[in-house]
Amino acid sequence: MDSKARTIEHRSVGQAMWRGTLCKCPHCGQGSMFRAYLKVADHCDACGEQLDLHRADDFPPYIAIMIVGHILVGLMLHMDMVWHVDPLTYLYTMVPLAVILPLAMLPSIKGAIVGLQWANRMYGFGTGQID
Repeated sequence: MDSKARTIEHRSVGQAMWRGTLCKCPHCGQGSMFRAYLKVADHCDACGEQLDLHRADDFPPYIAIMIVGHILVGLMLHMDMVWHVDPLTYLYTMVPLAVILPLAMLPSIKGAIVGLQWANRMYGFGTGQID
């Protein structure tokens, strides 16, 4: 075996994404991934893994909007076919849900995206940090 060859530790994508979904460090699963609502911590407070290398950008909101949009449109179609509801009912129920549901989902979705990037060593994850 070549002396310059490095063995790279395998990182489970599923496990890292699950830990991210729980808003935990993708490396150890113990420390918190976020220091604020959507602000990723610089390092894990449990294992010291560097977490601020992520590039989640607009992907988590896009996923949240797609999920909520499909749920609400399906719900609206079902309500209209079964009960023939007044259009104001949609305004009073669907608009608040369209705001609250994505905001509730965003931290978990962003955590999963950061976990995905960490597991695949994207954007500098895996270069010079604790493995």
